[in-house]
Amino acid sequence: MTCRSSRPVWAEFFLERSLECFLTTLQSGPVKIIRVIFGWLVLVLWACSNTGSATALQPALARYEFTRIEMALPFRITLFAPNALVASNAATTAFDRIHQLNAILSDYDSDSELSRLSQSSGQGVEFRLSDDLWNVLSASQEISRNSDGAFDITVGPLVNLWRKARRDKKFPRPDLLADARSRVGYTNMVLNERNHTAKLLHPDMRLDVGGIGKGYALDAAMKVLRAHGITRALITGAGDMAVGEAPPDKGGWRVELAPLDAPGAPATQFVLLKNCGFATSGDLFQRLEIDGKRYSHIVDPRTGIGLTDHSLVSIIASDATTADALSKVVSVLGSGKGFPIVRQKGAEARAVRKPDDQIELNETPGFKRFYEWENKKSRSRN
Repeated sequence: MTCRSSRPVWAEFFLERSLECFLTTLQSGPVKIIRVIFGWLVLVLWACSNTGSATALQPALARYEFTRIEMALPFRITLFAPNALVASNAATTAFDRIHQLNAILSDYDSDSELSRLSQSSGQGVEFRLSDDLWNVLSASQEISRNSDGAFDITVGPLVNLWRKARRDKKFPRPDLLADARSRVGYTNMVLNERNHTAKLLHPDMRLDVGGIGKGYALDAAMKVLRAHGITRALITGAGDMAVGEAPPDKGGWRVELAPLDAPGAPATQFVLLKNCGFATSGDLFQRLEIDGKRYSHIVDPRTGIGLTDHSLVSIIASDATTADALSKVVSVLGSGKGFPIVRQKGAEARAVRKPDDQIELNETPGFKRFYEWENKKSRSRN
């Protein structure tokens, strides 16, 4: 039997020498043999213990990676498993779970549960929700209340208007903006916790859970992996991540903080993450430029206008659902008003902004401890 423990090398050496002594003693009398056997067994149990608890022999874990397009973007699963069959089965089931959630949460699919709820708006209908849609809507409403509407999944009419603006490369017409804004407002969605129903009070409302749904799908996929016995895993979807236990013999998963694409922006940094959610929001890939002014795909639900202060926000939270939503809150509110909401949720944030010609970098107090260099300093001190 092989025992893997955190005992130092000298303990293993001691065991080897004890075994030699035991074999030599076999040539001695029976009483001495019994004494040595007893002492050697005690020594083995001591050396195999890990601060008082025995560590069972575990199969070697290998790294596996899987990618699949879901929700119109690539999702990647990186995991450690004892063999390829276990890894493949777990990853396939996790991807299937994301696919299932897309059929519920998509605002592109007119037959999705979310779209059917939107179609009931203004009709006085108490729409019965599945557990998944209820979870997403209730979490969204809580963030909306905490942010006073800076996060709002009823923003669909405005999102659609700005999608068309990016395609046409034209600023939305004022009358269309006014009409879209009239159909937006989280207080126009009423949730019934007892019956798990939702009622949309205003006609022609359109829900868009793009600011939270991806994070929820990542969390759901991680739950699937854990149900398959996979705990050391990282699931990514664009800039969002669900992070499991660290890879073997590592302090965490090494995650890059992408730099803001602006001269003088802070250099690329890395964080080490485990058992958390991570999200990044910004206008790096989706934006509209008109007369030299940059408009983000992230729309402020209160004004109806795409954000204009070039920014990149990173959130580390207890789960990907929370991280996803909070990244939008800080993008809209900025660090001054957004960070207190982040801290209220027990999360950490980093925001790099370029409102004019100056680069601004702000972090919540606890974000620093996740930096790779900070983790190295901590290990060297210990």
